[in-house]
Amino acid sequence: MLDRLPAEALGTGRAWLGDISLMAPPPPPDTPPFWWGEDLGDVVVLAQRSSITMSEAVDIDLDGLVHVYDRTDAVVRPGDVKEFVLLGRDEVPYGTCRDVTGVFREQAAPPVPQVRLLGCRPEAPLLTALGAVGQSTKAALRRRRVQAEVYMAAADGSVGRVMGAVVSGTVDAGEPSRLGAGLLDVTVDSDPREPLPLGILGILEHWYPRRPAEKNLWAGYDRELRHHWAGMALARRSDAADRPAGTTYNLDGRFVTDIEGFYCAIGEAINGPGGYFGWNLDALDDCLAGRFGARAPFRLVWHDSAIAREHLVAGYDRRRLGPAITMEYLLDMLVAHHVEIDLR
Repeated sequence: MLDRLPAEALGTGRAWLGDISLMAPPPPPDTPPFWWGEDLGDVVVLAQRSSITMSEAVDIDLDGLVHVYDRTDAVVRPGDVKEFVLLGRDEVPYGTCRDVTGVFREQAAPPVPQVRLLGCRPEAPLLTALGAVGQSTKAALRRRRVQAEVYMAAADGSVGRVMGAVVSGTVDAGEPSRLGAGLLDVTVDSDPREPLPLGILGILEHWYPRRPAEKNLWAGYDRELRHHWAGMALARRSDAADRPAGTTYNLDGRFVTDIEGFYCAIGEAINGPGGYFGWNLDALDDCLAGRFGARAPFRLVWHDSAIAREHLVAGYDRRRLGPAITMEYLLDMLVAHHVEIDLR
């Protein structure tokens, strides 16, 4: 029975609960849990009504998001749980329930059933997989399995990882490619995996054949693509030494309309066009410790800071599935690392 939900949630429609953990009852002492539970984000109470199966209990409708690594992932129902426990922040108990619907699901089918590798010059592992095509034994099926990260090769021979780009699945066919003698077009039956957004192709064009020479090329992208822009900056960052402590850096704040825009902007403030200086809070913290282009203490002149003041505000961030990162939080973090802030 969800008898310990906050009173304001039980008494009103669409009451916001935030993040909730769905757990099994605690196991006996010295027994590890057999199921670690599921995390639900941005949960809202939609409705409640008396339960038709249990007296003195209620059925409650919730709306929210299930935390998964990839949106194609299965969410497996545990086999032996007779009762579920709901915990709020800091493990505040919200009550128990006999059953939950709408959380658990099967593995989704691959959004992209096949991947085609065009003009491929295969190395030994891929040649092994191609050699097993047409064989039906379990050993052959294992040899046909491939998993590889994707890198972008520039004209000068340098390579940079395309963050999040992975080819994973079973090699199905290989045939001569029209792109060159000795090259193959390889077909891979893809594993379930959420594909990268098509807009990444535009990002790659900005980075090929070399790092961008102009700032703010990321400004027209949405939040997801700004995140991938910062990932490209991470993959192609240089190993140049930190500039001396006390250096002044200028942050162009005209396009800092979200936290991803801040990461792009501070990367270019510190390290120039296409520069990297973190793409999440943990990475920003690492960069502020040194070895990423700037050595604290330093001075950061934040131009057009009113833009971030308007957009980086308190609330719930459904992209991050957590509290929004505010401008005040960023300023406190920077000051804690001995960064002098000049807001303009």
